[in-house]
Amino acid sequence: MQSNDTLRHQGLRKRLVDGLKIKGIRDEEVLAAISKVPRHLFMDSGFVNFSYKDQAFPIGAGQTISQPYTVAFQSQLLQLDKNDKVLEVGTGSGYQAAVLLEMGARVFTIERQKELYNKVHKFLPTIGYAPACFFGDGYGGLPNFAPFDRIIVTAGASNVPVQLKEQLKVGGRMVIPVGDNNKQEMYVVIRIAENEFKTEKHGRFIFVPMLKGTVNF
Repeated sequence: MQSNDTLRHQGLRKRLVDGLKIKGIRDEEVLAAISKVPRHLFMDSGFVNFSYKDQAFPIGAGQTISQPYTVAFQSQLLQLDKNDKVLEVGTGSGYQAAVLLEMGARVFTIERQKELYNKVHKFLPTIGYAPACFFGDGYGGLPNFAPFDRIIVTAGASNVPVQLKEQLKVGGRMVIPVGDNNKQEMYVVIRIAENEFKTEKHGRFIFVPMLKGTVNF
């Protein structure tokens, strides 16, 4: 990884982090992780000049690598502690998973697009990140590995899936964008007790839709 991560890339990341601070990201662990993860390696080499712009970018299979601000905002809302067990729904490019790993989380990530799953679960270990990767339907989560301290959903859901709520520990937090295909509200769902949840809303975002089922290629 080091040979492909130059001083220029590191400088561009520092500029990106400075921009995220201006936009209101305060969590030092989040900012430190984004300053370390080589985002350009998650994109085709022809798009290196776009890697550290604060914008989303297509990665194939109708999906995008999320805008860095969105990654930072969701990561900040998680309020992660070191060694937290985190379920990520929607592996995508693997960038969000890498940020969570840099923050010291134990990451379990699930992707429904076989094309992306095949690419990412082989790619991430080559640059030093090794989450537990699964191919499957994110709406169902990973009940065999539950409960989770934190759950992060990186696609727009029409509602908060009951299966995911059930996989949260008491005291756990889920960050999930909820709404229609055009825009979503960022929810934080906190499990207060076995049968009691609290929901907070944290502004509007636009994500690709979260789809049910798995897709095989």
